[in-house]
Amino acid sequence: MLNDETIALAKRWEGCKLTAYPDPGSKNGEPWTIGYGHTSDEFLKVHKGLTITQSSADMLLAKDLDEAARAVSKLVKVPLTANQLGALTTFVYNIGIGAFAKSTLLRKLNAGDYNAVPGELAKWVKNDGKTMAGLVNRRAAEA
Repeated sequence: MLNDETIALAKRWEGCKLTAYPDPGSKNGEPWTIGYGHTSDEFLKVHKGLTITQSSADMLLAKDLDEAARAVSKLVKVPLTANQLGALTTFVYNIGIGAFAKSTLLRKLNAGDYNAVPGELAKWVKNDGKTMAGLVNRRAAEA
């Protein structure tokens, strides 16, 4: 379903850590994260001290991206190219399905305003109220 460019984009911006680490976007360090930004789910409880293999990290990323892509496909009502689907998938993986579902980006896109998407992506660049250079660059790549 997702092309190789999408997987490469996610890997580039998420980075990979094979030992669990506190979520960098959280004030209290929760949730714990591993691989390419994977947090706990029904199959894996991520906790301090947990380590995984590279192949496990790749498998978790594929599962997580598939979940994000399914959400994009369900929520977006206009046609998307493979690259548009991929960019929105990595965006949703980063911000979460709930945030995307409520976003102005989704509303404008579903109204057929494809040209609004880059500007809407560019609004999602803050962490704890501070503009993050990495998010600015990521959104530019997604756009």
